[in-house]
Amino acid sequence: MHDFRVVLRLCLLSLLLSSGSLLAQQEVRVAQVEFPPYVFKHETAQMPGLLAQLVEALNGVQEDYHFVLVPTSLNRRFTDLQKGRLDLAVFENPSWGWRNIAHTAWDMGLEDAEVFVARAVPGRDQDYFDDLKDKRLALFHGFHYAFADFNSDPAYLASTFNASLSHSHDGNLLMALNDRADIALVTRSYIRDFLRRYPDYQGQLLVSERVDQRYRHQLLLRPDSPIQAEQFALIYDKVRERGDLARIFTPYQIELTPLPLSKAAYSTP
Repeated sequence: MHDFRVVLRLCLLSLLLSSGSLLAQQEVRVAQVEFPPYVFKHETAQMPGLLAQLVEALNGVQEDYHFVLVPTSLNRRFTDLQKGRLDLAVFENPSWGWRNIAHTAWDMGLEDAEVFVARAVPGRDQDYFDDLKDKRLALFHGFHYAFADFNSDPAYLASTFNASLSHSHDGNLLMALNDRADIALVTRSYIRDFLRRYPDYQGQLLVSERVDQRYRHQLLLRPDSPIQAEQFALIYDKVRERGDLARIFTPYQIELTPLPLSKAAYSTP
């Protein structure tokens, strides 16, 4: 009986300690916006997006914060951050509608690029991407493109650039492959993911050397977020040193670049 009481007390003590550890963690809510391959529309444990893998790595190197994914949309993420439903947004750019919203931006040391893609046919080369006039474009609804001065208004894009807008990157590439559009715009990372899933299309895509915009990915935090840029930077540095960033991002041709060295890298509008 005495042994049973000792075991019971030890179990209760262990439970209290683990509960205390969980309560001590501060929850950080991360915006989860469809942006393949960073966030897929229908993610699974077997095929998580790059954001889910990053969040898992962030939680794996420390116990002070618990990062959780909160689904939102391209348009709703702005008000969600302002109203405190979200604490931070990842893989962002201040040019994508954030300029009038209070936030702190931090360079993540990750670079991707948006490129033009057409169907590969004999005689078609890089000159094909020089002039977008009289080209049918397949674009993603709500995205900001440099060639359009980051104006994401669907009516403007349709009337000015003969653009069709959809909610499917796969659909946009297939439109170009099946001659229902002349050019689709996607990221280099997405092309890598698309060809991984559909290897039969290897060699059928003509990818531009011309870059519409380089994604120098940034982290955006609301002013009263439970974690600030300096604190996030320390955790992120641990993830990078452990090799998780290279493991997650380099297979998708996302470049790892030098991390910011000082508070000068943290900017607030």
